[in-house]
Amino acid sequence: MTEYNIYFKRQIELWGEDTQNSLSKKSIAIIGCGGLGSTLALALGCTGIGSITLVDFDMVSIHNIHRQIAFTTDDIDMNKASVTANLLKRKNPFLETKVFEADFETFSKNTDDKYDLILDATDNLMVRDEIDKWCKSINTPWIYASVEAFNAQVCFFDKSNFQTFAITEHKPAGIAAPIVMQAGSFQANLALRYLANLPIKKDILHYIYYDEDGEMIIKKFKMPS
Repeated sequence: MTEYNIYFKRQIELWGEDTQNSLSKKSIAIIGCGGLGSTLALALGCTGIGSITLVDFDMVSIHNIHRQIAFTTDDIDMNKASVTANLLKRKNPFLETKVFEADFETFSKNTDDKYDLILDATDNLMVRDEIDKWCKSINTPWIYASVEAFNAQVCFFDKSNFQTFAITEHKPAGIAAPIVMQAGSFQANLALRYLANLPIKKDILHYIYYDEDGEMIIKKFKMPS
């Protein structure tokens, strides 16, 4: 058995060598390397996806670390995308990482790479609107997620568009790590199933929240095209 097959042994047991090998030909971009981006990078970085591009202009601050799981106090004042890429390189020798220490607008104007999927890990409605427009222009699906307090939203955008939402400036409420990781893991599961050619529901907004009794509720809404 090759080193590659040993590394991905449990996934190969799940879906076979052909599907695992197909992942090595896939390329994704994660826009934002904060809370959601950290979770996405760690969840997808060791799956066998061939290339992951990480995009973030921001530096690690001490108040990020409690929920942005790719970072430690040793990373303060370092670029988030670069730190995340270095972590993934240490975890997975079969992964190609590319880094854009830039905002989304700069990245979108300066990349010629082709992507199978784009993952939104930003915290800005207007940037998500621009991601949607860009993805439509390059005919590439994307997965949106947002988190606030004990609430999260996740949607695989294919035919529908983000303009359904009211695009306004919004100052988010407080946040704890578990809901961020839960939303990012949901995104990652959708992404991996799509890249492995497994069925998923597209253009469905999943609204996840915890009610007053602490029960997790998931509601689903069909997004208009």
